[in-house]
Amino acid sequence: MDAQQIALVRRFNRLITQRVGALDDSYLQRGRPLGEARMIYEIGPAGREVGELRRVLGLDSGYASRLLRSLEAQGLAQVMASATDRRRREARLTAKGLAEHAAYDRRSDALAESILAPLDVGRRERLTSAMAEVERLLRAASIEVRLEPVASADARWCLESYFRELAARFEHGFDPGEGDAATGAEMSPPHGFFVIARLDGRPVGCGGLKVMGPGLGEIKRVWTAEEARRMGVAARIMAALEDEARRWGLATVRLDTNRALAEAQALYPRLGYRKVARFNDNPYADHWFEKAL
Repeated sequence: MDAQQIALVRRFNRLITQRVGALDDSYLQRGRPLGEARMIYEIGPAGREVGELRRVLGLDSGYASRLLRSLEAQGLAQVMASATDRRRREARLTAKGLAEHAAYDRRSDALAESILAPLDVGRRERLTSAMAEVERLLRAASIEVRLEPVASADARWCLESYFRELAARFEHGFDPGEGDAATGAEMSPPHGFFVIARLDGRPVGCGGLKVMGPGLGEIKRVWTAEEARRMGVAARIMAALEDEARRWGLATVRLDTNRALAEAQALYPRLGYRKVARFNDNPYADHWFEKAL
């Protein structure tokens, strides 16, 4: 890793935490630290399930519980069993908590305005554009790709979403049982494997591989959710599949794609795949690729 890049990131982090007051005991002068203020914001006027709060804020259960207990002690929030599922707990703001939420909203707007106000119009545009790019790249860096059983709930959701998209985009629709299909068993050990990409704990992409013979695997079902596109998710999924294929002792991987998927046709050559002759009878395939690992 480049030492200058690491130093720049650390300097940027120090500047931001100081400028937004993240180190203050009284964030935005409301009498409580940033952690409690952020919890109030994330609970919001509609309330939120406690497990989702932990996921969104990236907190372990112990720290999240301490924050919620503090807000309860201040009369700002209540934690109760969910009305739809008694096994789950839900956090809701009290009337006092809703007033604090509104106050934080106003002061957060004022802080943002104080950052932008000293700059002319052009520099404001440069700063906000740069912030949008930093946000996009930081979110991309937080994406995790891991092996997952293809029968899991998140895997099923990804595959169902993928099939719906193909049905909408392909000229004559899409039937997952037609052609060179990849079944769940074929993407499960010892016949293959499956990976899921997650952003903030939510599934946003997937991909699988089935072993075709000694040293040969075929990549299937590579998909990225709309919300996570242009973040490099597909490339991360492909890299994870290739790394796992190497661990399985595979020397070559191949795949096919449809002419409607222009983004896939552009991605695979960038990742080192070369076009080859047809190697299957998949009725939805128009292009075939292969890569030596």
